Amino acid sequence: MTNASVKITGVALVSVLSAAVLWAEDEQYAFMPDGGRSILIKLMDGLSPEDAAELLTRNATADEWLDWASAVDADLDEAATETFAGYAALNFPLEEAPDSGLSLQDLMNVLPADGKDLAISQCQFCHSLFSSYLTHDRDEAGWKSTFKAPFHAEIPMSEVERDTFAKYSAINMPLAFEDVPPELRF
Repeated sequence: MTNASVKITGVALVSVLSAAVLWAEDEQYAFMPDGGRSILIKLMDGLSPEDAAELLTRNATADEWLDWASAVDADLDEAATETFAGYAALNFPLEEAPDSGLSLQDLMNVLPADGKDLAISQCQFCHSLFSSYLTHDRDEAGWKSTFKAPFHAEIPMSEVERDTFAKYSAINMPLAFEDVPPELRF
């Protein structure tokens, strides 16, 4: 593989930097269901650079992404398939495909942050991730409405990131008490 340069601007740069930091923290949060970006990387394993570029610049609905993911990995569970499809429908097509010389690990750092990334990076500044996020049962509209609170309105997330967070959270939360490591409870 060669060192690749990828053109990234504005909000995308913030997403890339956040994703790189979050990936390093992923071990601590491995108990949480994977987000759409992580699932995508697993689904892309073995794709040619051309197929990967086409995939990342594809404009598809959530249902079309569901069909694609199910065809690629029939063993992917329903929540993971829905998580990926929601992420892809909201975040793709990318304006420009990343350099085809990127490894899957490097690609992980240039894709938009997913719902898990956003929860880890944004929900712990003011309150416990456990009591204020992991144990809440809300639908997508309920998660989206949390950004109407004055203290949440200031969270530096784009509308697409808020939608990505809400979709992931509605599918994957709440977690069972015993699924959260004791050191992260309360």
